[in-house]
Amino acid sequence: MKLLPIVALLAAAAAQVQAQTQDAGTLINGMYPQLDAIYKDLHAHPEIAFHEERTAAKLAAEMRKIGFEVTEKVGKTGVVAIYKNGPGPMVLVRTELDGLPMDEKSGLPYASTNGAAHSCGHDVHMTAWLATARTLVALKSQWKGTLMFIGQPAEETVAGAKAMLDDGLFKRFGKPDYAFALHSWPLAYGTIGYNSGAVSSNSDAIEITFKGRGGHGSAPDKALDPITIAARFVVDVQTVISREKDPKEFGVVTIGAINGGTVGNIIPDTVKVRGTIRSYSPAVREKILAGVRRVANASSAMADAPAPDVQLIPGGIAIENDDALVTRTEGVLKKAFGDANVSRMPAMTASEDFSQYVNQGVPSMFFFTGVYDPKVVAEAEHGGKPVAFNHSPYYAPVPEPSIKTAAQAMTLAVLNVMSAPAAKP
Repeated sequence: MKLLPIVALLAAAAAQVQAQTQDAGTLINGMYPQLDAIYKDLHAHPEIAFHEERTAAKLAAEMRKIGFEVTEKVGKTGVVAIYKNGPGPMVLVRTELDGLPMDEKSGLPYASTNGAAHSCGHDVHMTAWLATARTLVALKSQWKGTLMFIGQPAEETVAGAKAMLDDGLFKRFGKPDYAFALHSWPLAYGTIGYNSGAVSSNSDAIEITFKGRGGHGSAPDKALDPITIAARFVVDVQTVISREKDPKEFGVVTIGAINGGTVGNIIPDTVKVRGTIRSYSPAVREKILAGVRRVANASSAMADAPAPDVQLIPGGIAIENDDALVTRTEGVLKKAFGDANVSRMPAMTASEDFSQYVNQGVPSMFFFTGVYDPKVVAEAEHGGKPVAFNHSPYYAPVPEPSIKTAAQAMTLAVLNVMSAPAAKP
């Protein structure tokens, strides 16, 4: 083995990453005033799932200015932007378009006032997505292949990715060789988190109607009380987690709503229970689903009541990052941002539908970028005021460093799979 050529190749690769980092950083810094205006406009005008008409039109117009071929209304309100730059891999970069149906309470001067909010950071994602597209086109002499930038609707309802695929995303535009997506997270800005394997959870919705027989509250023996049946279920279902699931494996059952009855002295005919199930592994998911159904039926059977109507509705499937792609990207991000700012982290317990693309057989990487002042995050970690988490009405990323980090990281990740290898000495 000749050590000198290997060392030279490594040095050339490191120099290439350093040069690309500097080029991307310079370009993103120069365009930031425009990005800031776009971000604040998107933040102030959020639209909920499958109603992202204004948002989609704005992104489509921006991508056309950059030089992409743009198709709108893919999967109802989705956007697909294609940029061809010679032979090479096709790389998908996804952003999400939708906000949440909630009031914003951040107090920001550009806060939303329309009853929806970008409380999950999709406005950060969209702005970084545009910045990445602009930067890659400006650096097109350094890569070959095809960019597939997609603006996906309805991520919050885990329905948009499927809608785009069902509308022929990969059949109409080609199946990508790699796919990337990022997500803002309550970390310090300038930091990046990721993992191999599962990085999000499976999600399943619980909707159960327990059936009884209504009557007077003073004579429960003349009725069949579905409220007590539902209460028994809410308590007993937790034994599936504490006594049936492997304690080393992640799994959660949360009941978020119980609806039944009208006044205190009437026993209702029915009670509806709604909740969510989260897990990482398929085996744990199946165990919990079976356990929830069994406990629901047993709760009714114990009261000699009719069988409940049990609906367990599939949601997002856990995202599985490709280990080889993660390892390949990890090295570039560490060189660019430093080992202290780039690290592996546990999978999030929330769910995402980016897995729909992954499960089509596309090697993919989903990673996280920070949005808060490092001092504020450090204080929170040491007992200070907690930072607002995603979906909080107070979620308020610090725009400039958050957007710049996300855009630079995504640009480098894409360049890493599209750039020509360093020349041999």
